[in-house]
Amino acid sequence: MISDNQVISEVWSKSGTAPGGLMLEKNKRKGLAQYGASQQAISSASGTWSWWLASWLPSWCPTSLSRLKDSEDKMLQSITSKFSKRHVKISGGNAIWTLAFNESAEGRTPLVLLHGFGGGVGLWAQNLDALSRERTVYALDLLGFGRSSRPRFSRDAEGAESQFVESIEEWRVEVGAESMIVLGHNLGGYLATAYALQYPSRVKHLVLVEPWGFPERPVTSDAGWPVWIKAVGVAMDSFNPLAGLRLAGPLGPVLVYAARSDFKQKFSSVLDDDTATEYVYHLNAQTPSGEEAFKNMTVPYGWARRPMLPRLGQLRPDIPIAVIFGSRSSINCNSGSAVKESRPKSRVEIAVIRGAGHYVFADQPADFNLRVLQICNTVDQELFVKSKAEQK
Repeated sequence: MISDNQVISEVWSKSGTAPGGLMLEKNKRKGLAQYGASQQAISSASGTWSWWLASWLPSWCPTSLSRLKDSEDKMLQSITSKFSKRHVKISGGNAIWTLAFNESAEGRTPLVLLHGFGGGVGLWAQNLDALSRERTVYALDLLGFGRSSRPRFSRDAEGAESQFVESIEEWRVEVGAESMIVLGHNLGGYLATAYALQYPSRVKHLVLVEPWGFPERPVTSDAGWPVWIKAVGVAMDSFNPLAGLRLAGPLGPVLVYAARSDFKQKFSSVLDDDTATEYVYHLNAQTPSGEEAFKNMTVPYGWARRPMLPRLGQLRPDIPIAVIFGSRSSINCNSGSAVKESRPKSRVEIAVIRGAGHYVFADQPADFNLRVLQICNTVDQELFVKSKAEQK
């Protein structure tokens, strides 16, 4: 059975394994059951130094915020709809980078798109025109990723999750969205659900696309592992998941091109060069703020420290959920079935897009867009019927 952590590794490898050390610390992570006390001491001691190193590394890499902006602009150049781009200010001097489409639309529930680990707004390039024809659509860079602010996050998993959730809520207040259909891919699916748990009145429907972080980590034993592997695991666990990308310095782009050469094909309908791969590099060669938060939210091998499935019982039963998977993804759809089983009194739909991998929205954009539009239209129809019934 393929583990949940392969959602992460698919950012870098078509086969689910990372080349040349891009995911070195994930692949070699310590798997001891008694991980806690000694690892906490190592993390605490290395925290300040690790942050300083992480902040310095981008200056050694062939990247900058300006180059990230340029590559994002290239990703979005095929979009024909009018849209605005702006930083939406939230507390702490932070801001959320936001693309806003069709903000004047009325009578339709706004759709909010949350990207996955290592992603950004540009990856929705093949979806934004279709999804925004009749409704407001917002695509945002999560706090700590893309062109949003990159603050320091709590080293505590619950604290880091709360920072993500509160940043989304503060963003919602600023843009003036009363309620939303929230769609999240990968890490975005986990955070969309965490947001719905905290602010259920604001969520009319959850759309989880290949979500990360739902199942609990299986109980395994590593008693037979060689001592040297365990030692390496202890040492490497203090690094962020994509540290190898930045440690490679000028060779970083080469590693990404080698690992994600398939991105050119994924976006071939809108791009005829390596812009998509270049964009992914610049997204992840910056100071790893959100990446570090993600690390703090995981346990060895990329499983969620606070898995979502056991918490779904706390989610308001009237919030419908759609779970979308790609038929060719290395991530099995057991999470979707588990979500459905955990909510017997709620509506949960599972959809599988044929011919799509983990990046469903890029692999089969037409089918993905059609499926999401069907979900959105159903939400609006149900709200209309409910409104008419209340008027009687």
